[in-house]
Amino acid sequence: MVESGEAIVACPEVLGGLTVPRDPAEIVGGGGVEVWEGKARVVTKSGRDVTREFMAGAKKFLELAREKGATGAILKEKSPSCGLTCHPDGTFSKSYRSGPGVTAALLAKEGIEILSK
Repeated sequence: MVESGEAIVACPEVLGGLTVPRDPAEIVGGGGVEVWEGKARVVTKSGRDVTREFMAGAKKFLELAREKGATGAILKEKSPSCGLTCHPDGTFSKSYRSGPGVTAALLAKEGIEILSK
């Protein structure tokens, strides 16, 4: 699908200004929905708050999807950004919490169909 122009590849974390490679980040205090409500934060393993970058990247991802006329997205499960059914639990112990990550929460709220891998 990418080769035929029917799909595009984008990373919300990179769109938000984070580098590759980057320090691992997890949502502390909830999930993606709680980040949008201001009740949870996204923090790196070294303690840097990257909530702003995650939210900015999610918004840019949504804008890109709308620009391209996308009605769906395929996201990576177990990601603090793209996880649909679960994301890292904020303890950096490879444990997971149910619920969407930051980008998945925004896309779902805006009616974009999400498939997770």
